[in-house]
Amino acid sequence: METSFFKILPPLLRGCTFDGEKGSVVVSFDVKGGLQKNTEKSADQVLSLPELELPKDAEKVISLYDEWKRKYNRHPSVATFGDSEIFGIGNTYDQAVQRVNSFKASEILSPDISNSSAKTTYSRNQVVDGKICVVTGGAQGFGAEITKNLVSMGALVFVADLNIEGADSFCRGLNKEYDKTAALPVNVDVSSEDSVRAMIGEIVEKAGGIDLFISNAGVLKAGSVKEITLKDFSFVTMVNYAGFFICTKHASQVMAWQNRVRKNYFTDIIQINSKSGLQGSNKNGAYAGGKFGGIGLVQSFAMELVADNIKVNAVCPGNFFEGPLWSDPVKGLFVQYLNAGKVPGAETIDDVRDFYEKKVPMGRGCNGRDVAKAIYYIIEQKYETGQAVPVTGGQVMLK
Repeated sequence: METSFFKILPPLLRGCTFDGEKGSVVVSFDVKGGLQKNTEKSADQVLSLPELELPKDAEKVISLYDEWKRKYNRHPSVATFGDSEIFGIGNTYDQAVQRVNSFKASEILSPDISNSSAKTTYSRNQVVDGKICVVTGGAQGFGAEITKNLVSMGALVFVADLNIEGADSFCRGLNKEYDKTAALPVNVDVSSEDSVRAMIGEIVEKAGGIDLFISNAGVLKAGSVKEITLKDFSFVTMVNYAGFFICTKHASQVMAWQNRVRKNYFTDIIQINSKSGLQGSNKNGAYAGGKFGGIGLVQSFAMELVADNIKVNAVCPGNFFEGPLWSDPVKGLFVQYLNAGKVPGAETIDDVRDFYEKKVPMGRGCNGRDVAKAIYYIIEQKYETGQAVPVTGGQVMLK
């Protein structure tokens, strides 16, 4: 299936299922050697689309879908395109896959009453239930904590990480815990546009679109401006600043296609920024500079993408002391800051940690639950975009 096709048809089909709060999962399958249709057995469950030229015929796809839906008063379980493409449509990833497998095996597809367009009222903790989410850098640290929280609230989460082995192991553990496909690993280097493009293509193939994209992947190399190398400075900036741009560029294209179908549906791009994006950081200019720049991107992207019903915001967490960014015994910030002399008089890692904990009025570091609550607020609040929400325990206060 061509890349342009992937970016358009599955998101369009998924957009047709939106009820104002969430949509179905749309799983794509190529059929080698042609499609053996069994629409005569399940005419009230299969939407057969003719060969169409996309993007020119996008509105035709929407019209045919809505016509089918009006006729049968439900969403289709399967859609076919020409004689070689099948799309499973379900409330969950597993259901969508099962429907395609049943169709390919010429089994009768039974109607699913729950696959209707009836609207449901959601509380804040339910705003991600049934939604398709992506978390970059999702296999460890804040990313892993956010992923676990999203999964616990019913989301299907793509764990996008450079460490694909770690992401795969993490997802297998979550899927076993919840006894379903709750998380799927996908490889990505956010500083590479080719890698991000491939990631988005894989996500669209497996789920049909994206409701929530969390740009969390980040790196840090501390050091004095008088000593840090251009190589290290550029590395941090490319991942933290340019990486957010690259991810937003490609995620927003998919969101725009799915959102155009139902004008009352909003999707979210959220950058996990930092308190260092709100306040400078001594001997940490590469990191803070990229984070300050990230908020500029958030505001600029928000102004443009609101036309596509895409909200763009940032969460600015305080320090996650328990995560590997801080606590890694070799590359963690406690070690880096100790070696860089950033904390006057500190002789041990414990001295550095104590120094930073005392900076927080609430007396502790930030954790994944704190960040998740801010994410849910941003999603639920439809009338806000371009904001940077601090989650710092009072360490940084907006002026």
